[in-house]
Amino acid sequence: MEIQSCVKITNEWDIVAARQLGRNVAKDLGFGTVDQARITTAISELARNIYLYAGQGQICIEKLSENGKNGVRIIAVDEGPGIKDIRKVMEDGFSTSGGLGAGLPGVKRLMDEFNVESTPGEGTDIRATKWLR
Repeated sequence: MEIQSCVKITNEWDIVAARQLGRNVAKDLGFGTVDQARITTAISELARNIYLYAGQGQICIEKLSENGKNGVRIIAVDEGPGIKDIRKVMEDGFSTSGGLGAGLPGVKRLMDEFNVESTPGEGTDIRATKWLR
């Protein structure tokens, strides 16, 4: 494992930068255009959540090589208010911002592995991995 790079999320332009970084890493690893789109969409959702709910945080993109497989891991970390009820936010249609509620459940569907850890008052750490097929 090697952390490729991180983008600090403090404004909407940082979301664009994180998406571009993710697309570049995915392309370099050999992901096709459909999986590149899945990865950048996941990054966009995670970065947008940081911006909307925590105010600031970071998105890190990690190249993976495990058991002869290559992949990419997106790590979204913030020190915001945290998620009080993870089970609730993982329900399709649940939204605290008036959106469609596809955010975290959508990210989980787009990626091969997904894990969220959050402590109210301390922040959130989300890790999502996509493996090259």
